[in-house]
Amino acid sequence: MLIEARNISLDVPDMGHQVLIGKRRTLRILKNVSIAIARGETVGIVGESGSGKTSLGRTLLRLYQPSEGQLLFDGADITNLDQRAMKPLRRRMQMIFQDPQSSLNPRRTIGSILAGAMALHGDETNETILAALLDRVGLPASALRRYPHQLSGGQRQRVGIARAISLKPEFVVADEIVSGLDVSTQAQVLDLLKGLRQEFGLALAFISHDLSVIRHICDRIVIMRGGEIVEAGGTAETFRAPKTEFARMLIAAIPLPAPDPHWLDE
Repeated sequence: MLIEARNISLDVPDMGHQVLIGKRRTLRILKNVSIAIARGETVGIVGESGSGKTSLGRTLLRLYQPSEGQLLFDGADITNLDQRAMKPLRRRMQMIFQDPQSSLNPRRTIGSILAGAMALHGDETNETILAALLDRVGLPASALRRYPHQLSGGQRQRVGIARAISLKPEFVVADEIVSGLDVSTQAQVLDLLKGLRQEFGLALAFISHDLSVIRHICDRIVIMRGGEIVEAGGTAETFRAPKTEFARMLIAAIPLPAPDPHWLDE
């Protein structure tokens, strides 16, 4: 397995309570979670709002420090590495954020945003390299001179994907990346992501509340509730025969596709 979490828990300060005797209360938002993702595999992490799925994704990237448990990357324990020790690993693990509008600097051009991400890790950049990167995600070279607000939501998400793959990572966390996009654009972004996974052999953690999207792109599925994994298994198997009542409820809530209008004439 490329990335593996073993019984990790995550505590955060409880901002809703006052500090008592100099110590702030904490909330446990991940509880003994174990998950493993192999190279070239896409694992869907699904759950209701507040279930802990985004916190899990950020913890897998060591953007959050686990309170308990062990985190392994390519067989090495990275649970307690400091920032200096983590820096060489950062290029190998990247995140595509939910809201590209807020994750892209509005004062910088797309070319500057991409070049900055690559230069941070010492990679050479020039217009030819950046144009090829945009071409890989289906954007024209002219987008290099545009600002984020001059692009559509789908185009901004493609820029977010380009930034993530610019460092040729091995593991990517995609956090609700098609949320808010229209159905046609969703399909285009998902097909792009599937192609990149095959091309680079990415291990992908795909976070979503939308089970219909999870069904389309993921090999395995992890269902979370209240900071815990309540069910995990192959995607097809889980949809065919969910083991828990909560999973059955989520799957039953998936909207059915509209019937073919020609059927109404028969």
